[in-house]
Amino acid sequence: MEREDLLFKLNWFYSLEVSQVDLYLAQSKRFKGTYESIVFARTAAVEQQHVEKLAVIIRELGGEPHQIGDVISPLFGGLLGKTLAFTGLKNTLQGNITIENKAMTDYVALLQRVGAEFGPELQTILQHNLVDEDVHTAWFVQRLADYELLELLKRSD
Repeated sequence: MEREDLLFKLNWFYSLEVSQVDLYLAQSKRFKGTYESIVFARTAAVEQQHVEKLAVIIRELGGEPHQIGDVISPLFGGLLGKTLAFTGLKNTLQGNITIENKAMTDYVALLQRVGAEFGPELQTILQHNLVDEDVHTAWFVQRLADYELLELLKRSD
C-alpha cells in the first residue's frame, strides 16, 4: 500500500471517529439519567481515544488530519446523534449498530491491505480500534435484544 493511499484511508477513519464522538455525546445528552446515557458517554470517550491515536499516526506518516474531520464530522455526528435519539432508544441502537458495522468493515479492509512496512504500531492501533468497535456493536445488539424481549413480555401479559 502506498503511503498517500494509507494517509487517505487513515483520514477517512479520523473523520469517521470524530463524527462518532459527537454522535455518542449527543445521544448521551438525549438519554441523560439512564444507564444508556453512561454507555454512550463512555463509548464517546473510547472513540475520542481513536481520534487521538489516528491523528498521531497520520502525523508520524508525514500527513495532517483533514480539517473536514475537525469541522464537518462533528457537525454531522452531532446532528445524526440527535436525530437518531429523537426517534427513540430502539432506533438509536439500530442506527448505532449500522454505523459500527460500517466502521468494522472498513477497519478489516484496511488491515487486509496495510503491510508491515508501516510498522507494527499501526497494525496494533487498527486492530485495537476494530476490537473496540466490535465491543460497542455487541453491547448495542444485546441491549436491543433486551428491549425486544421486554416488548414481547409486555405483550404477553
